[in-house]
Amino acid sequence: MESFEMTVEIDRPLEEVFAFLCDLENDPRWRREWVDAKRTSKGPIGVGTTTSLFAKVLGRRIEAVYEVTEYDPSRAVSWKTVSGPLPLTFWRNVEGDGQGTRATLGYTGDFRGLRGLLRPLIVSIGKRALRGDLPTLKQRLESSAS
Repeated sequence: MESFEMTVEIDRPLEEVFAFLCDLENDPRWRREWVDAKRTSKGPIGVGTTTSLFAKVLGRRIEAVYEVTEYDPSRAVSWKTVSGPLPLTFWRNVEGDGQGTRATLGYTGDFRGLRGLLRPLIVSIGKRALRGDLPTLKQRLESSAS
């Protein structure tokens, strides 16, 4: 089991940051690996909501389906992989300080078998991707204020 998390300060109200982060359909707007996303369940976001995210790897469209496993409005949301190439659990927590929002994003992977051998590479790629995407998240949310 391998985990990591990263934090970013965003100069926007907590409710706005949480609403953006809890809707995986927004991920292609700030995560480079995703080219498309579609919610596959009806109703508002909450425990049980499912979303398909699509990546393009070596010219092939790859789908990963995630299900919300925890939902605490304006505080925390987490997902688990239902189907896809990597068995992940990931979360997004937000805290307000009156002037902005601190968002913490984290991942845990259960890498066994061949994935276990590739674990250091998979984790390194995941950390690098998230570190590179957090400035895009910050910029997108802060510029949406204008």
